[in-house]
Amino acid sequence: MAWTSSRGLAIAAATCVTVALMPPMAGGADDDASAVFGVTLPAGYRSWHLISVAHEAGGLDDLRAILGNDIAARAFREGTKPFPDGAIIARLAWRHVPSAENNAAFGQAQSFVAGPATNVQFSVKDSTKYAGTGGWGFGQFEGGRPNRDEALLNTCFPCHSRAPAQADFVFTRYAP
Repeated sequence: MAWTSSRGLAIAAATCVTVALMPPMAGGADDDASAVFGVTLPAGYRSWHLISVAHEAGGLDDLRAILGNDIAARAFREGTKPFPDGAIIARLAWRHVPSAENNAAFGQAQSFVAGPATNVQFSVKDSTKYAGTGGWGFGQFEGGRPNRDEALLNTCFPCHSRAPAQADFVFTRYAP
């Protein structure tokens, strides 16, 4: 009996030492999720299918690449609306800047390229989880970190609700 107790104490002591030597965890799961909708950065999103590109003028003046996971890309190609659950659309944005190198080669000012990245946004289709926002959840990330500004994220659906009804709250059109 004494051997069993000593063995149990040794195992408990070893476990405590192992746990004490482990690096501390960097917050909880919510640290990686955007406010309001709980959207996280999907792994491998930079390798998703290119759906379209855009130049947003006005105060933003940015260049955008619109990407979709396999489900979203298939829905765009086939014209499926509403988008099926599991579809995720990513919008990567960069500042719109002139290219001195390209302009020199062309002999005139005409070339613009992507400058510093501004943010990446996601629209995630889950008609049950996000029933109150047309089936879409939204997330915005800067420098790989989620934006926690609830007021900003609460503007996503009101803006997307202005998209044509047949577009399922999506502004992007597929560019084959």
